[in-house]
This record gives sequence, C-alpha cells and structure tokens, in this order.
Amino acid sequence: MSQTTLLEYEAPWPVYALDWCNTPAPGQQLRPKSSFRLAISSFTEDYRNRLAIVGLRDENVLLDDDDYPPVEPDFYMMADTMHGYPATKLQWQPSSSTNFNWNSKSPNSELLATVGDALRIWELFTEGEPKGSSFLGRQSTQPQAKLAQKIALSGSKSPPNVSAAPLTSFSWNSITPSLLVTSSIDTTCTVWDINTFSAITQLIAHDREVYDVAWLPSSTDIFCSVGADGSLRAFDLRSLEHSTILYETPAPKTAPSAIPPSSSARPPSAPLLRIAFNPSDHNFMATYHLDSPDVHILDMRSPGQPVVELKGHRRQVNALGFSQSDGGSLATVGDDCQLLLWDLSNIPPAPSPQASRGTDTKRMKYTEPYLAWSGQSEINNIAWSPQLPRFTLSNGFSTSQSEWVAIAMGKSVKCLRV
Repeated sequence: MSQTTLLEYEAPWPVYALDWCNTPAPGQQLRPKSSFRLAISSFTEDYRNRLAIVGLRDENVLLDDDDYPPVEPDFYMMADTMHGYPATKLQWQPSSSTNFNWNSKSPNSELLATVGDALRIWELFTEGEPKGSSFLGRQSTQPQAKLAQKIALSGSKSPPNVSAAPLTSFSWNSITPSLLVTSSIDTTCTVWDINTFSAITQLIAHDREVYDVAWLPSSTDIFCSVGADGSLRAFDLRSLEHSTILYETPAPKTAPSAIPPSSSARPPSAPLLRIAFNPSDHNFMATYHLDSPDVHILDMRSPGQPVVELKGHRRQVNALGFSQSDGGSLATVGDDCQLLLWDLSNIPPAPSPQASRGTDTKRMKYTEPYLAWSGQSEINNIAWSPQLPRFTLSNGFSTSQSEWVAIAMGKSVKCLRV
C-alpha cells in the first residue's frame, strides 16, 4: 500500500488566495486530518466573494488502497463566510501564535488574516470531528467549524468617511505574531499590532503602488517590499529615516516619449510583483517582474543585481514560495500551467560590491527544475504545508513524514506531495 501523492478539491467559485494551516487545530494534535486544512478565498468581480476553510474528509485518502476506492472528494468545506471584495492574500496564524499571550483570543481558536479593501482578522473555532467521518466516503452533515471576523482595519492614512486604498499583500511576523505589515496601492506600508488592533507606524515605501511585503525571517524590525516603481527596498523599524534599495529592474533601453530628454527622472521600469525570503538562508530572496517568465534570486549581502536567474517557465510567473522545512526548495507557478520546484540550497555567496568592482560578474542561470508538474489551466497561486510528522491512521497503517504543495487553478485546488 503506497501513500497518496495527489489530493483534490473543487470549489464552487474561482480560487485565488490560499494557505495551508501551520499547526493542528487545538486539542487535535494527533489527528492527521487536522494538519490537512486549507484556507481559500474566491476571486469574482463583485462584492460577493467568500472565505472558506476546507479540511480532509477522511484520513484514509492519504493511502492508495485499491480495496477502498474513494467515492467522495478528498476535502469538504468546514466553514465559509462572506468576504466582500476579493482577498489579495490570506494567511493562517504563525506556529508561534499558540504560545503567545493574546488579549482577546480564545485558547480554543485559531486566527487568520486577509487583505483586500482592509486588513481583516478572523477567528476560527473548530467544533470537533465530522459526524460519521470514520467511514470512508461518508459525508459530514454540516460544517464542523465556525469562522467569525474579529475586526477590520483600514489604512490610517485615509481621512474619516473615506474608503481606504486597497491593500495588496501582507506579512505576518513569525517571532512576534501580534505584528503584521501590510502593503497598499497608495505607496505605503503599515505595521500593525493586532493584539491592540492599532497601527504602529505607516511609511511611504515606494514612488508608486506597493505590491508585496515580507518580514526578514527571525527579525521583528526589518522587512522588504516591492512595487510598481520596479524597486525592492529594505526598511528597519529602528531607523525609518532611510531605506535601502536592494534591487531595481533595469530601465528600458528606449525611454518613453513622454519623458523629456532633459529630464533627470528615471524612466519607468517593470514592476516587481512578489517577494519571498529563503527561510533556510535569510540572505537570499526571490522576486519576479510583471509579465515575466523568469524569477530572480537576490543576495542581500550584494545588492544591485540577481545572483541567479530561473528560466523554466514559458509564460508569465504568477506566484512563488519557499519550502518551510527543506532548505532551499522554491516553488514557482505560472500561466504556462506549470508548477516547477527548484533546488537553491547550493547557491554560492555573491561577491561583495568591493570585490566585484571593476569586474564583469555574470549571474548564474538555472534552466532545469528538479520537479515539474503540468496542469490543465493557468496556475494562479501556491502554498506550502509545514513539514508534517508521521501519522498512524485509523486502519493501522502509518504515513511517513511529508511536505505538500497546494496550488490554485480555476475552481480547482490540488495538493501534491513532494
């Protein structure tokens, strides 16, 4: 009997944002199903979007057993709620949240966060095992969780009675889980304390829209952002008077005619859309340009140019993410319907700016991922699971340690064991 390598869920609406739970539900640490929960949200062009929690219907689907072929979907919807505008990003609470001293959170609940028209904090109460779930193929009679919004926080830059600028992304601090930083199309980043539901600081981060933001792993002070001005910038909460530009996309060879020849303004560059840090080596980060099939790997110790280019996609990249446990595994997805996994564990350090001055330093180019999976349509988003432990199932069989990648493509969510 072998272990399943693919789990699937078909949502009632197009899926965009998704995330894999970082910890089992309170009181269910030994239940395999509790580690296989996803938060997903819809993307429809109206004010009727949904946020949902889906969970594994039966733990026995983790094994390929010809004697008991599956007759139901692998996942079922545990809870859902109205979200209004589409969520541009969602995230489960970090694993450090379980030991954090929250002001107004039940010990039997979990937190989620979403951004769109506002930063929304949600509380999830898991009610227990679905009725009849110990039998393969038996359907639960009702969702087994309750999802409630705790608060919606809008950008503090907006005056009263004026709608805040949409939020494009956010990053939840893994060390101090009360800290979140959001990015907005109004050029700002805002650092929030969600334990007191207040903004700590707001700063103008870019010259144009800010598209993504990420805390430096193991830091509560430093975060980086990317935006429509084509720059990747680093900020330190201990010294907000200055920021460091770590990378700028090359200016176009031919300046647009709207810019006078005498102008000192830099011609517009290709926007940078997403950023992700390598949790195994915090010096390295990944980013990509608008409409680009390539991914750039940057080294914070040697800013200015990529150290590696990943050239595997045939059409634009839509999302990327590093494995939480496997040192240096990066997943990328795109409009070419491909999921590619790259091994970045052996990238040599970039030469320092002083050492490389006056020399022609050529970036490395990777063209062969160590794993490729093709879907039937464009893949819009991705989420890694944490490293899942060995589970003993109700039928007596055991699973090995595993890590999974969840992808969103149309209405389908597919989870691949990697």
